[in-house]
Amino acid sequence: MRGIYTSVTDIRRRVFTEVARLSYEGQNYAQEVSRLPYKIIPGEVNSFRNSIFLERAIVSERIRLAMGLPLRPMDEQAPTNSGMENSVIAQKYYDPPLVNIIKFACNACPEKKVEVTNLCRGCLAHPCVDVCPKDALTFTPGGQTVIDQDKCIKCGKCVDVCPYHAIVKMERPCAAACGMNAIHSDDLGRAQIDQDKCVSCGMCLVNCPFGAIVDKGQIFQLIQSIRQGDRVYAIMAPAFVSQFPGLTVGKLKAAMRQLGFEDTFEVAVGADLCTIEEAKDFMREVPEHQPFMATSCCPSWSVMAKKLFPEMADYISMALTPMVLTARLVKKHHGKDCKVVFVGPCAAKKLEASRRSIRSDVDFVLTFEELMGMFEAREVDFDSLEVDPADDFNKASADGRGFAVTGGVAQAVVNAIKKMDPDREVKVASAQGLAECKKLLMMAKAGKYNGYLLEGMGCPGGCMGGAGTLADPVKAAAALAKYKKEAPIETSVESPYENDLAFLD
Repeated sequence: MRGIYTSVTDIRRRVFTEVARLSYEGQNYAQEVSRLPYKIIPGEVNSFRNSIFLERAIVSERIRLAMGLPLRPMDEQAPTNSGMENSVIAQKYYDPPLVNIIKFACNACPEKKVEVTNLCRGCLAHPCVDVCPKDALTFTPGGQTVIDQDKCIKCGKCVDVCPYHAIVKMERPCAAACGMNAIHSDDLGRAQIDQDKCVSCGMCLVNCPFGAIVDKGQIFQLIQSIRQGDRVYAIMAPAFVSQFPGLTVGKLKAAMRQLGFEDTFEVAVGADLCTIEEAKDFMREVPEHQPFMATSCCPSWSVMAKKLFPEMADYISMALTPMVLTARLVKKHHGKDCKVVFVGPCAAKKLEASRRSIRSDVDFVLTFEELMGMFEAREVDFDSLEVDPADDFNKASADGRGFAVTGGVAQAVVNAIKKMDPDREVKVASAQGLAECKKLLMMAKAGKYNGYLLEGMGCPGGCMGGAGTLADPVKAAAALAKYKKEAPIETSVESPYENDLAFLD
């Protein structure tokens, strides 16, 4: 469903827009937030669920989560604005869990099931019966094949050999997208997240066709901070290109100023500094002190590695992530009292920024989808904006911008090492999606990647496929390739901010 504007996408966008508008314009927040479900789902006729009251109840929960509030207990009749006093503030970190399932929005999809559809022709060959390792399929002459669900192990062999594609393997979409196997069923068959396994990559929430999975947001608190006069600076992840139709790089700062931001900087600058740090780490540690080194910039990848392979935690680079390095750079040059908001494609960055060691660096995290809600709330017209000829946004390298796609981080580090030590050969292995990342680390544990630089990206396609993106990941990657070519420098070691590194650790 990525890149397709579905009904779920539309509802998410409307929620973000109305929460942003409420924060910008509202006065009696508690009263006005109770009216939002009726504004987002108007009229008296249901459009998506079996009841318009259910539609509004689900939207009410989405509103609460967008404001950083918890889901309401299902056995209580609390109003939408319950606990609002905890959100009408200018600073709020995420209360766990970050990713939530709205139970009454969940369709209780089967976890995994193989079924014979009415397309079955009862063919003479019936290869489905012959390949089943558990004799779970029965052929009836003149009728359809039947599967004994008690015997079926869901291997899918019958699905692969059916000449009519009449046998289907159904799997809960959110669980299929979860590379951590963190989603299972509760007592009523609805999806449930094992928070001990979850790394907040957000793939479940963008793959649920019922829009039942939602992450918490900080839009409301960010705008409150802007309204009270805080100097708020935005740091923009390089994946932003192509996310906002009509918004060019040259118009970005002007658009962000209309939202109330003091200035906007590109996180690719921090990616350059991260590259330099990781290149030095690799040359110093591999293979003399450790068998391989893994990159550190993707939080869901690094958290997954530390949870599942704790014995290899020390092999992950200690370099600060591009988000943190850019935030520290902003506060170094603009004062510790300013506020910094990271804007990017990633749900897991919200979790990273909530760590106590990072809270003083990154004050807010927004996804591109949430930022679009702010643009729509303020009715920012991208076409009417003028390009500032004095704009100094472009200070990052092509390699730094390349962090947004799979393979880009490792390539940047390799290029940096070639500049520092031309004779050194660096072997690289990379993976995208947590299931593939897990396989990569299993191979590394077995000694298959000794001497390698390992790059892991929690989302398929890298950051361009993150949970908070708006554009089709394939088209977005093409736009990023063009953006890289426009960079003023090629490699990270050419960064004008390299001398700042000593002051940012």
